[in-house]
Amino acid sequence: MSNITKAVGQRIRNYRTKKGLSQEKLAELSGCHPTYIGQLERGEKNATIESIERITSALDISLSKLFEKLGGQDDFGNDIPLACYELLSAKSKGEQEQLYKILLEMDKYKSN
Repeated sequence: MSNITKAVGQRIRNYRTKKGLSQEKLAELSGCHPTYIGQLERGEKNATIESIERITSALDISLSKLFEKLGGQDDFGNDIPLACYELLSAKSKGEQEQLYKILLEMDKYKSN
């Protein structure tokens, strides 16, 4: 599948885990099959607009939030800030804070 399909799937997984939902619970809330949710998250299936709308509604996020900062690059591997955003957004609030502190410390030493 395309990079955008994989990126959207990863975002769905990130928002789902951030909300503390299982794939089964998200499927129930969105009216989708749990297998379909898993396939989307792994980037194995292209989602329909209707299913994306139901999933974002179940996650209580806007369509624009799901798609923000996507599609600007042909190769997501070359977009380091986006890759960092994706990595951090998959972490818990506590892990995000710890990683941010580590980055600040690294930046301090780089400046010296």
